[in-house]
Amino acid sequence: MERLGLALKETEIDAIYSSPLKRALDTAQAIASQHQLTVQVEPDLREMEVGELEGVSIAELGTSFSQFLLQWRQGQGLEKLPGGESVVDLADRVWVTVQFIIKKHQQETVVVVSHFFAVVVTVCKALGWPLTCLERIRVQTGSISIIDLGDGHPYLVSLGDTCHLREG
Repeated sequence: MERLGLALKETEIDAIYSSPLKRALDTAQAIASQHQLTVQVEPDLREMEVGELEGVSIAELGTSFSQFLLQWRQGQGLEKLPGGESVVDLADRVWVTVQFIIKKHQQETVVVVSHFFAVVVTVCKALGWPLTCLERIRVQTGSISIIDLGDGHPYLVSLGDTCHLREG
């Protein structure tokens, strides 16, 4: 978190938004502390609701998650996780908030701190890619992805940059 804040220290930032979940909020505050900004919390930037899979390890998921992924691919993201939400539900929820932020901060630099699935669905939606592309996008915790909307057309400038996290 601290390295991410330092990496963005020289970047002119006009606003910072965050998911209310602790890790994202702590990261947003590390960035905000370098800019004397207040983090604006947006509940709809939280991670995908995984329902019954909450707290289940990858090893424990076994074939049940593989079966879900197969069904998800065939259903274009409409399949809901057991007791949770679908990727389409997530994308709709997050995208409404992102559009609000874009409209409120036209021609400004805004940092949005969120989570893996929320980030990848935002990239897909911003670039007009189908949500089935999200399985081909990789971002890591603490990485920086940049979408430039300066002229009204989205440009992916950076995806999952982690250079600032390296020891050195």
